[in-house]
Formats: sequence, structure tokens, C-alpha cells
Amino acid sequence: MEKVLGFLPEGCVVGRFLSRQKRFFIEAFVDGKTVWAHTNNTGTMLGLLQKGAPIVLSPANNPKRKLQWTLELIWAGKEVSDKDFFNIFGEGKPSFSSFYSKGCWVGVNTALPNVFFQKAFQKGLFSWAHGYTHCKREVKRGLSRIDICLEGENLPKLWVECKNVTLVEGSNALFPDAVSVRGSKHLEELKSIVESGERAATFFCIQRKDAKSFSPAEAIDSVYSEKFWTVKDFGVEMYPYVVSFYDKGFTLGENLSFL
Repeated sequence: MEKVLGFLPEGCVVGRFLSRQKRFFIEAFVDGKTVWAHTNNTGTMLGLLQKGAPIVLSPANNPKRKLQWTLELIWAGKEVSDKDFFNIFGEGKPSFSSFYSKGCWVGVNTALPNVFFQKAFQKGLFSWAHGYTHCKREVKRGLSRIDICLEGENLPKLWVECKNVTLVEGSNALFPDAVSVRGSKHLEELKSIVESGERAATFFCIQRKDAKSFSPAEAIDSVYSEKFWTVKDFGVEMYPYVVSFYDKGFTLGENLSFL
């Protein structure tokens, strides 16, 4: 079954990362000049923000937007020389596939996990969601909004929170990459859903192909890690999936085991 979940927007450019300023601003070097781009990733992007690292920026749809670029991908791997950078990306139509032996692209756009989930669900790629026929996004439940609500005839509602994962140590993916009070709150909300008799899950969207296993980042956020295992044992379902970037397309990979 087709596992392609989407493609990069038209008009993307490849540049080099220079710096991050005030959380949502990225300074980059593109086509011989410095530009500023928006990033919606509020995490630390630990281990990724290396000066000179290749990045992919997408153009803004709104010409009046203050920042005309959005950060989509960051390269994680061996340092790329100026010569190699030009050979791979300097001809106007960059070749992404020839780059893979040296590392991998990491997707940092946090708006995409919800989109990827919905597309994978519509393609029937989640065995654990078979029988569900309707997928709604940003659904209010109590005082909160849950990323995804799945419904199906004679089935309990299945509520899903979607998280973007960018941190890998060795080959183990970790979440979160910074202390996340909000993340712990979401775990408690999912636990309360299970208590009510409905299903609840977290879809961990690991946007890098080098991950082989997954675990909560205990060394970074011990509170979240403890809650993760507690609510998992209680019945909150956890699904860490690799979403890889190949030849400009995002594809759904395997559901990883826990470390």
C-alpha cells in the first residue's frame, strides 16, 4: 500500500543554517546572501542547530508575511564541505537521494505530524485504527483540544495526540528534547480519556530515518518519562513511527519498539 504522506512545497530552497534568534527566527545563508526564516518548532532541536548545516526552507504563501521562508528540514550527519554542498545543491534542481550515505534529513516543521497522521489513516496504514471511518482534527474535549479524534460505527472514540520527534541518540529516538509541562499535561488528559471508557493514544512522528527504537527522554524530563510509562501501563496507546524524507517525499516507516 502507498506510504507516501506528502511532498515538500513548491519553491523550496536549500541553504546553510547560521543561527537561531528569539526562538522562532532562523538566520540562514541562501544563494550568497543572508535571509531570515520562521520556525514553528518550540523545542530546543537539540543536536541539530550546527552552524553551516544544510537546511531546507519553504516559501510563504502570503507575500505580505514578514518572514518569507519557513524552516522544514535540517541535515544531521557529517559536516558538508562547500564543494560537496555545491555539487549536490548548486545546480538549481537539488538531488536529495545522493546525500543519504552521509547522514539524514530531519523534519522540524511541527505542523506536519497531524497532517501525516490523517493521510496515513486515510490510506489505511494504521492496523490499530482499522474500523474507524472518520478523522477529525483539533476536536474540543472538555477544556482541551485534542489533535485527532477517530470515530467508527460501534467503536469507542479514539483520541490521538501527535508529537514531532527530532532527537536521536545513537539509534534511539527520544521525546521531549526539553522539559515539557504541556507534554505531561497531555499524558494526564489521555489517561482520563481511557478512564472514561474511550481509547487514547499518542502518535510520535519521528521525522528522521536513523531511529531504530524509541523511549521517553528521562535524562531531559524525568517527570514526563515517569508519566509516560505510568499512563502506558494504564492503557494509553503509544505509537512511535518513523517518517522519512526521500527524494522530496515523506514516507511512513515502521512502528518502532521501545527501549
